[in-house]
Amino acid sequence: MSPRSASVNEELRRRSRERLLHATVELVGERGYEATTLGDIADRAGTARGLISYYFPGKRHLLQSAVHRLMHLTLEAALEREPRTKDGRERLARAVDAILGLARDRPRLMRTHMAGILQAEGFVRCSEQQRLAELLRETVVRYGSPDPDTDYPLLRALLMGAVVAVLLPGAPMPMARLRAELFQRYGLDWELGVPPDGGPPGGTFPSPRQ
Repeated sequence: MSPRSASVNEELRRRSRERLLHATVELVGERGYEATTLGDIADRAGTARGLISYYFPGKRHLLQSAVHRLMHLTLEAALEREPRTKDGRERLARAVDAILGLARDRPRLMRTHMAGILQAEGFVRCSEQQRLAELLRETVVRYGSPDPDTDYPLLRALLMGAVVAVLLPGAPMPMARLRAELFQRYGLDWELGVPPDGGPPGGTFPSPRQ
């Protein structure tokens, strides 16, 4: 049997890494962070336990990479779904709805992720996070920002704050209200993106800013 080529080995490594990231999202979403072990993740992914330490320096890094991958895949799917559009306002609306939707649909996972960012380990920079950043920055550019280097971090901060507000234990903010505030800030019509059932809060929506 001839040895595998470098490209085949690279593809196998990529697939193993992605299986670990996917398994992490599944298990932490099901059981929580503390109840999920690295051995559990390796078993779910069908890989050797040692591969985790080969790719990731620790469990928290693995989780952040896994959630950032989920976020960029979710955002990418929202931006590119049919009907495809180049309209910057529609794409920004889709981006807001995609990120808020993760807080709604995967509350345990996203709460754990945000808690990790706010703890001592801080914000992990990884290839998944970089791809997410590229998508958000591109969205700001298509929206028409004259200063993407300033406006992208602001959008990121506003989305992170909205996710925290949705997930705040004991005092969550209604997602529709947060969506309305973000849409008003960016001058987006309520009907853009994927508007929730029931219409805007209060039955009316302020005119977009010019």
